[in-house]
Amino acid sequence: MHPLFAKADGLTETIIGAAIEVHRNKGPGLVESIYEWCLLRELELRKLSTENQRMVRIEYKGFFREDPLRFDVLVEGCVLVEAKAVETVLPVHKAQLLSYMKLLNVPIGLLINFNVSKLTDGVSRLILPNANL
Repeated sequence: MHPLFAKADGLTETIIGAAIEVHRNKGPGLVESIYEWCLLRELELRKLSTENQRMVRIEYKGFFREDPLRFDVLVEGCVLVEAKAVETVLPVHKAQLLSYMKLLNVPIGLLINFNVSKLTDGVSRLILPNANL
């Protein structure tokens, strides 16, 4: 089991609750950056640590480089949140989140689409392969 899985699993309800609060306040139809900023503030109000950019070490066949990775919200170092405001969540959105989760070694990811009438209909929870075993 991933060492941060239990912590991440316990945080997802709080994070989804924060997203619901943002959605209640702002409603659907805005751009992603507004939802991302509001979610960061709501998580801050709930005393959770967040970050949204980090240098990552990329390895390819023995070659290495450091690159800044721009992601939406990493909560408490263990749950990666990707905020969307799209008509339809596509497989590429989930693939991007999973790729970022692998690069950051984060066990759980939440893809949250704010462009829905009921926010819980826009939430997808992804688990890093083998993180819960």
